Amino acid sequence: MQKIIKKKSQEVKEAVDAPVNDDLAFVTRKVSVEKVLSTGSTLLDLAISGKRIRGGGIPGGIVVEIYGPSGSGKSAVLSEIVASCQSKGGDADIKDPEARLDREYVKIYGVHIQDCSYSQPDTVEEIFSAIPTWKPNPTVKGAINVLANDSLAALSSELEMGPKGDKMGQRRAKLFSEGFRKTCRIIAQNNWLMVCTNQVRQGDYGETTPGGLALAFYASLRIRIKQDDTIIKEIELSKESEGKKEKKTNKMKKIIGIESTCFIKKSSIDDPYREVPIYIVFGYGIDDIRGNLQYIKDMTNSTVYSCPDGKTYQSINAAIGHIEKCDLTDQLKEQTIDLWETIEAKFNLNRPMKRR
Repeated sequence: MQKIIKKKSQEVKEAVDAPVNDDLAFVTRKVSVEKVLSTGSTLLDLAISGKRIRGGGIPGGIVVEIYGPSGSGKSAVLSEIVASCQSKGGDADIKDPEARLDREYVKIYGVHIQDCSYSQPDTVEEIFSAIPTWKPNPTVKGAINVLANDSLAALSSELEMGPKGDKMGQRRAKLFSEGFRKTCRIIAQNNWLMVCTNQVRQGDYGETTPGGLALAFYASLRIRIKQDDTIIKEIELSKESEGKKEKKTNKMKKIIGIESTCFIKKSSIDDPYREVPIYIVFGYGIDDIRGNLQYIKDMTNSTVYSCPDGKTYQSINAAIGHIEKCDLTDQLKEQTIDLWETIEAKFNLNRPMKRR
C-alpha cells in the first residue's frame, strides 16, 4: 500500500512539474502582477486572465458584473476583490443599496470598512453622480482603486421613489444606460475597477438581470455564479456508557460552507466560457487551499490529496491542516498555476498568423 501511495505521489508531482508547451508562450501577457486584483480563488483568477498574466486576476480600467441567484456567493467574491485592493494599497468606495453588509463579518475577508468610503444609496442617480467627483486616496501610487456596488438590483430611480412612481418601469434601465455611457471612459482613464453584483430574474425569454442591457453591454467581464453543493464537516463525540467502561460514539454533521461554480459568461480580457468551482467557508471566506487541492487531485486523476512537500492524505481536511501548519500555501498555489498552464497549453491551436 505504501508503494502505491509513493508511486501515485510521484505521478502527481510529474504532472504538476510538467513543462509548458513553448509554442504557446502565453504571448498575450502584458500586465504585471501588481496591476491585477485577486478574487481570492486561484482557479477563478486563472479563468479570468490566466493566459494574459501568470496567476491571472482582474485588471483595472474595466467594469465587472458578478451575477447569480441569492446565496450563491456574489458578495463573497466582491469582498475578496475589495480586500485584494486594500492589501495592495488601493482605495475602495463601497455602495450597499441592499443595506445588509455586515461590517464585522466582512473583516474575515480582510475588508476594513473604516479605511474606505461606505454608503447606502437608494437610486441609480446616486451611484453615477458620485463617480466623476470621487477622489480616491490610495496608499500606494498606481494601485487599482475599486468602485464596489452590492447590488444593482436593489436600486430605484428618483422617479420611482417619487409620488407618481415609475408606472412604465423603464426609467431605471435608461438611467443605467446613460450612467455607464457617461462614466465608462472615466473608469478606464483612471484605471479604476468597477465591480457590480446583480441578481437574476426569469423573464419571458429566459434568464435576465435587472437594470436592462446596459451593464451586460459595458461590462468587460461577466461572471455567472451558482451554488452547486454544500461543504459538510463531520465530527465524533465520545462518552463512556453508564456503568460500563466502553465508549459510545455519536457522529454529528454540520454544513460549514457552500461550493459554487463560476462561469465566465463574457470576457474582453482573455478566453471566455471557462468554468471553475469555488469553495466558500462560513466565517473564513473563499477557501483557496481547498480549491487547489481538489483541482490537483481531479486533474491528475489521483486517489489522494497531495501536498507540495510530498505528503498525501485521504482526507482533504487533513491535507488543509498540514498545508497551513507547514506554511505551504504559496507552494500549493504555484503548483496549481503550473498544472493549469500545462493543461491550457494542450488546447493551443498552433496555427500561423492570418495573412492580410
